[in-house]
Amino acid sequence: MRPHRVPAATRTAAFALAALTLLSGCGAAGGLKSAGDAPSAVEPKSLWPDLPPASAAPYDYGEGETARIPGIRVTGGDVRRLDPVAVAQAGLKAKTDRDSGLDELPDGTVRQIKACRTAPDDCPVLAPYYRDLTGDGRDELVLGIRMPDRQLAVRVYMPEGGRLTRIMSTYDAVISVELADRDLIMRAPSVIPGYEYRTAWSWDDRQRAMLPTRDEILRTPEHRKAPKPTPESSAPSAGTR
Repeated sequence: MRPHRVPAATRTAAFALAALTLLSGCGAAGGLKSAGDAPSAVEPKSLWPDLPPASAAPYDYGEGETARIPGIRVTGGDVRRLDPVAVAQAGLKAKTDRDSGLDELPDGTVRQIKACRTAPDDCPVLAPYYRDLTGDGRDELVLGIRMPDRQLAVRVYMPEGGRLTRIMSTYDAVISVELADRDLIMRAPSVIPGYEYRTAWSWDDRQRAMLPTRDEILRTPEHRKAPKPTPESSAPSAGTR
């Protein structure tokens, strides 16, 4: 995140006001006191600077991969009018702009998607969600598709010129999937007990796709250390003995 920069004139006025405040408060009870010298900034140290840079990614995460969904028209750019099952079925025939393999589904799941009309109880396409993830004022379509071994395929579709483009396709054994502002956040279990992976996918206008902008491992909520009670909260209330 880039730091917020304050205009020079505003900074000058703020500094002048702060100086007047410090001068007027000198010697007064409860006046400002120095907290000591601020720690010096430490410049990052580059390790093994003579190593040649990598020329290729170590693995394909599926980031930046897109696909135009054939046979789907988006009337008025409104994805809420689309049938999510029809989108999932048409997506089986989509050609991606590159082949990561992450848009592919197991054969059994493909058969279930094709049979959604005749066997709706076994249809793996979950109820859709809608959110403006690209910031263009129009909602995107977010689909989840159940896969074997409790894995979930998550796909995001963007209306574009009356047609539909898949701008994200990934899968994982998820704990949960969340929409937070313009991010799609996937939580997945870790092999370390008490920890989980959390990946935030965000729209990238240059790539015209959703990218995993934050990928981290964190303590699970139930294993996070509870904050210590403050003296006010731990003290007995008035009249309590």
